[in-house]
Amino acid sequence: MKKMNIAVVFGGMSEEHEVSLMTAASVLRAADTDKYRLFPVGITKDGRWMYFDGDYGDIESGKWQDKAASLQINRGEENLFSVKMPGKINGEKIDMAFPVIHGPMGEDGTIQGLFELSGLPYVGCGVFASAACMDKIFAKQLFEFNSLPVVPYEVLLREDLSDREACIKKVEAASLGYPLFIKPANLGSSVGITKVHNRSELMGGLLEAARHDRKILVEKGIDAREIECAVLGNYNPEPSVLGEIIPSHEFYDYKAKYSEEAKSGLVIPADLPEEESEKIRKAAVDAYKALGCTGLSRVDFLLDKTTGQAYLNEINTMPGFTKFSMYPMLWQNTGLPYRDLIDRLVALALEENK
Repeated sequence: MKKMNIAVVFGGMSEEHEVSLMTAASVLRAADTDKYRLFPVGITKDGRWMYFDGDYGDIESGKWQDKAASLQINRGEENLFSVKMPGKINGEKIDMAFPVIHGPMGEDGTIQGLFELSGLPYVGCGVFASAACMDKIFAKQLFEFNSLPVVPYEVLLREDLSDREACIKKVEAASLGYPLFIKPANLGSSVGITKVHNRSELMGGLLEAARHDRKILVEKGIDAREIECAVLGNYNPEPSVLGEIIPSHEFYDYKAKYSEEAKSGLVIPADLPEEESEKIRKAAVDAYKALGCTGLSRVDFLLDKTTGQAYLNEINTMPGFTKFSMYPMLWQNTGLPYRDLIDRLVALALEENK
């Protein structure tokens, strides 16, 4: 059987570049090489596309760039790119892209649009779903339109911050109370998020979010459990068992997610009554369909400890995908091992391309 040539595209220009390196190395190690020929294609922080033919550990450490070769992106050719191998005059034809880039310029519909224009099948959500889910504000508005509950919020723009007093009044007039969570609209991995406990901390949180994005989301802080569901599929998506994050910090920020000393806990399956679990799993699928997701996404909820209300927090169209990340672990506990999960994603990409 002829092997499928898959380009695992990693890195990217966002602040989540290093997270992508960990994801890529994990996928490259786990994918079935009896079925696939894997071509690691990295994008540097300054936007250069490069082919790396070396030890996957060098991807994790960031050393891959020093050993990679520049990749020629084709224009007007049959394929977006081809990879020249030793002894090959013509490049190896790439059959599919498996993008594992997190954040802007990779998870936001940009690279998906490039693949669409080139006719190259790719793993994951399409252009619109990727863009809509990346923008937390647009996603919330679409959730609301589809009668899916979200935490109360207010929106500010970077240029609004020139009148600091007016910003403070606008936020406090929304009756969100304190504490508040302040987030840049278009980043993941909790980059740029601040928990604000009072008025004196408010402007600092707004300025931190404005460093990363023009659009700023201000959310009511609730005492909540963080519940996550992995969804897999195209037009008949399936939900996994639920998982719960037990943050090692005050909230599940970047350090709590990725630093070695953080030791945040993952509880799988989440300790919830069956009826409540099924309600959240259904809401995850409803949200996935409402935003037009295909392939995979992780749907995150906030479960109010006082009222028991489950609020949709966000959808991650390219969640962390190492063996120890929540998305693969949820499917592992649902009965779908990591390597088989990769196979399913490839099959779904082929199905969607047809």
